[in-house]
Amino acid sequence: MSASCILTIEDDPAIRRGIVDSLKAGGYVVWQAERADLGISMSLEKPCDLVLLDLVLPGGDGLDVLAEIRKEKPTLPVIVLTARGEEYDRVRGLRLGADDYVVKPFSVDELLARVEAVLRRSPARSALHAELVLPAGELDWNSRELRRRDGTIEVLSEREAKLLDYLARHPGRVIDRDELLRGVWQIDAKGVTTRTVDMHVARLREKLRPACDNAEVIKTVRGQGYLMDPEMVKDS
Repeated sequence: MSASCILTIEDDPAIRRGIVDSLKAGGYVVWQAERADLGISMSLEKPCDLVLLDLVLPGGDGLDVLAEIRKEKPTLPVIVLTARGEEYDRVRGLRLGADDYVVKPFSVDELLARVEAVLRRSPARSALHAELVLPAGELDWNSRELRRRDGTIEVLSEREAKLLDYLARHPGRVIDRDELLRGVWQIDAKGVTTRTVDMHVARLREKLRPACDNAEVIKTVRGQGYLMDPEMVKDS
């Protein structure tokens, strides 16, 4: 399974850096925003599985960010991070749809534990893997066995399975190589060749093709990245 993506909306650079570093060390892919307006746009445009949201932000109020997220992405989990400890603020945040509430200062261990707990119970993360539609085969995610209609079996490498899962969880969206390096390889794309992404995509295509009646289910968008055919993913 590919790493969960978390958006951190926090205006304090030191706090934000500490959160981001801790999440990355925990194996998460992390986006970050320092303003309310930027946080809203990123939460709606970026592929994220959870939002960590400060309430006191430049460019708008954190609760307005929460309200906007709930309007557009009702199942996206949100954990509120704030120095406001008053009952009124906690109640208002929870009534607007926050999944959890952490008052500063908090420990890294507490934050990671709450993130893990919210992700486990999130409806958006209830399926461990994307459910594929393979007209001439099926994929067992546990064994990574791609079983074709003709009886042959191809085993995906762990990296190929993570790559397929990441693409299939965002069907119909062009995903660039830098994002794949962060989301699948969990490395910073700066100064790293993207050739490794292209080679893994090529191998994955070859393995998938016989199970897809020779259809090209992972499409190349020239100059931009790769796109998973939404017809190959259930409920896409």
